[in-house]
Order: sequence, then structure tokens, then C-alpha cells
Amino acid sequence: MPDLKIIGLTRRYGDQVALDHVTFEVADEEIMVVLGPSGSGKSTLLRLIAGLEPPDEGRILLDDQDLAGVPPHRRRIGLMFQEYALFPHLNVFENIAFGLRMQRLPEPEIRDRVRALLSQVGLSGYERREVHTLSGGEKQRVALARSLAPRPAILLLDEPLGSLDRALREQLMKEIRELLKAERMTALYVTHDQSEAMAVADRVLILHRGRIEQIGPPDALYQDPATPFVARFLDLGTFLEGQVLAVDEIVEVRT
Repeated sequence: MPDLKIIGLTRRYGDQVALDHVTFEVADEEIMVVLGPSGSGKSTLLRLIAGLEPPDEGRILLDDQDLAGVPPHRRRIGLMFQEYALFPHLNVFENIAFGLRMQRLPEPEIRDRVRALLSQVGLSGYERREVHTLSGGEKQRVALARSLAPRPAILLLDEPLGSLDRALREQLMKEIRELLKAERMTALYVTHDQSEAMAVADRVLILHRGRIEQIGPPDALYQDPATPFVARFLDLGTFLEGQVLAVDEIVEVRT
């Protein structure tokens, strides 16, 4: 399976720098979670990797293939969005089968793949259900199954649980990680939610104002935050700005 290399990726919108020379790698079968506040560049990063817009600088390599100039539909990249993006005129089976039909697979193979994925996401027997009859959690499971069905080289997930309530999000966090691991999928997962990131990730990349603040396993970020922003963002304590001074051989902290 391929790995992903991002080298010096930069994207500007006028005078605003959305991504500033971002460099990192996602290993084969790794789940990398991109965590950061709104406006940090998370969704822009996914759009550049998917080919939905071009970078101003930098390179994107998938399995050592430079994706410059490769159109989105030829990048072997799967996408899953917060808004589900299911086809309302197709039932559950046809939604999941859509990418497989684009690959011109034999009908028995399509049927077996769809049924296997429905079983994995806990929706066996839902093949003929119409999309509008599904709950939010069921729609998200169908969207995940549809994204995985064509076996993309890497799956990009943009705030996939953002529209769900807290109880359902906590349930689906574990299910998504288990399914990605069962499918041996390489994934780049965007969220602003710390608990979601820690539950899903093998490693976490913290992005702030278009720059990487820190990359590491979830435990390492909590135990050894690399910057004051990381410490504050992860709620690791209360911080006051001030000066440490020696006054009459006594150390003072002045804020």
C-alpha cells in the first residue's frame, strides 16, 4: 500500500497564507489526524491533496508518484465529508456501489463488496433503504462504506463526525478506527475535536495558522507539548506571560 509525502506545501488566497511550507509523511496503513482550530488550514490541506485546488508551492507524492497535474478522479484518493454527500436518488446499495461501477467491476464482485461493507458498519439488510429514511449516524456509516468501497490508496476524512451529537460521535470514533484498521487503510483525518483526534489517531499533526506546531503519538503530545500553543490548545494548564527576574538574590516572576 502507498504512503503519502507532503513537501513544502503552500497555499495563498491573496495576502492570506492558508498553508505555509507544510511538510510531513503518512506511513502505509497509518491513521494521521490533523487537529487544529477553525481557520488553521486543515480543510485546505485536504483539498490540495485531493486535487480540488492547486498548491502555490510544494509537492504531493503518493507512493512516490508526484500528483502535480493529476486530476482528482485519477489520484486514487477517497473523500469523506461532514455533510455525507450521499446521492439522494440512489438507495443505500447503489450509493456504496457507485465507485465500484465506475471501476467496471463484475456485478457479483460489486454485490459481495457492498454486503461485506454493510456488515462491517453494522447496516446489514439496509441495501434497499432510501437515503432520506436514514438517521444521521446511519448516513455517516453509509458514507464511510461508500468511501472505502473502491479501495482507495488513501482516504481523506474532513470533520466526518462534525454534524453528529456528542453521544453518537463518541460511539462512531471507535467504529471508524476499527474499520480503517480492518481495511488496512492509510488515512488523513481532519478534526477540531481533541477527544476525537486522540481516539482515532496513530499520530496527531497539530496545525495552527497554516504551520505545523507538532507531530506525534497522542500520548507524546500530552506528555511533552512542543510549543505554548500546543499546551494551551490541549488544555494542559494555565499560562501567564511574564518575566523571571533575580532581585536581591531572590527569583521573582512578574506578570
